[in-house]
Amino acid sequence: MKLGFIGMGNMALALAQGFIASGKCAACDMIAYAPNQEKLQANAARLGFVPASTAREVATAADMIVIACKPSHVEGVLAELGTAICDKALLSVALGWDFDRYAPLLPSGTRVQFVMPNTPAAVGEGVFLFEEKTSLTAAELATATEWLGALGTVITLPSAQMGIGGAVAGCGPAFVDMMIEAFADAGVKYGLSRENALKMTAQTVLGSAKLQLVTGKHPGELKDAVCSPGGSTIKGVTALEQAGFRANCISAIDAIMKK
Repeated sequence: MKLGFIGMGNMALALAQGFIASGKCAACDMIAYAPNQEKLQANAARLGFVPASTAREVATAADMIVIACKPSHVEGVLAELGTAICDKALLSVALGWDFDRYAPLLPSGTRVQFVMPNTPAAVGEGVFLFEEKTSLTAAELATATEWLGALGTVITLPSAQMGIGGAVAGCGPAFVDMMIEAFADAGVKYGLSRENALKMTAQTVLGSAKLQLVTGKHPGELKDAVCSPGGSTIKGVTALEQAGFRANCISAIDAIMKK
């Protein structure tokens, strides 16, 4: 299968690198277009994909096309592509462009799947939210699920839940990064080097998340297992509760959903 990219920003690059590294798609079977041709040529030389001079060139050559341009550019790109995407499959990672928004703008036979990725996809630990409403064939959907599943976890959601899913999974990495930075700052405050503080905090977050995923235990149960009676951890937990830690996490999502 020939895979095309229209737009080659950070997310598209992460996907391309992941597909190549996982063996799901050879670099020579990828073709990509981006307005910044100089940057595109440099990335093509580094990764081995074929650079294109126009978006229509990508649409003509590829079987499946990843729409990864800026959301404000999608409508113009679709107009430019015209009938070149007839009978093609589109994977769209453009924020806000769900199935219903695409439907009236696509030529007959063009199929689409809205996917909402997050940045940890760059290291093979991403979350890919698939909108339940799709027009991909069963084979195309299976391929997309397999390829993106090699870069993280694929979760299918009803259209009405894509917004909250994006708030949690899409914005969540920024909140986790803030937490890592804060605990690392505390480590530095009490004498740790910045390098060691960041490394141990990030690994603790990674390990704790993996423990929850592997065991399937409720986070509260895992938290309780660390809290000895009268011990240090329960005192820290109490301080976080007094500061409204969990309520503030929920408030962050509330702020996104109310925007």
